[in-house]
Amino acid sequence: MKLTVVALGMLLALMSYRLVFGDGSLQELTRLNTELREARTELTRVQNRNQALRAEVEDLKTGLDAIEERARLELGMIGNDETFYQFIGRSAEIAPVTKSSIER
Repeated sequence: MKLTVVALGMLLALMSYRLVFGDGSLQELTRLNTELREARTELTRVQNRNQALRAEVEDLKTGLDAIEERARLELGMIGNDETFYQFIGRSAEIAPVTKSSIER
């Protein structure tokens, strides 16, 4: 009887060890759940990006407004009935006019 109890105790200890540390253990389950959560987050991010890209492609295929906006922003183009004005800011290389510079 004593031998049976010892054998069952060792078997229980061995099975508990596998549950905590072996293949399919609680640690591995926790790690896999964390990886799954991260993968789902990444999947959601990528799906949102794909949806935005699909909408942009559809916009470019069907409407001229999106094409015109891209031409303006990326290529600097203007329309036929528009006038282009470019304002140049004051450069640091231009010296201000002072009384002493006029007297020279």
